[in-house]
Amino acid sequence: MKKLFLKVSAWFATLPVILLPAAALAQLSEAQTDLTTVGTSIGTDATTNTLPELIGNIIAVLLSVLGIIFVVLVVYAGFLYLTAGGEPDKVKKAKTLLTQSVIGLIIIVAAYAIAAFVIDALTEISG
Repeated sequence: MKKLFLKVSAWFATLPVILLPAAALAQLSEAQTDLTTVGTSIGTDATTNTLPELIGNIIAVLLSVLGIIFVVLVVYAGFLYLTAGGEPDKVKKAKTLLTQSVIGLIIIVAAYAIAAFVIDALTEISG
């Protein structure tokens, strides 16, 4: 019964992710004009972006997603540590995961800083 409950709850947890594209496409025609208006008003429409700025935006988004993943891993490692109940194997696993997650976060932040510096330098040189 417990396995069935876990399978059903996992399915219901992934259902919003599966249905997200359908919900996003429901407003596509109206949203496209809204996005164009917003993009033009904040100065990021396709005609004003240069190639280095576009690449920098893509890198920033990817590094942001990776940062979110590593933050989730830190929270998960903390949850494992709190629920270990003093068992040495579980505590060791949680500490290892926490250490690796923090190191990953440090690497992501450093990569973000380096990428921002390089992209700013390239955009300043190019135009």
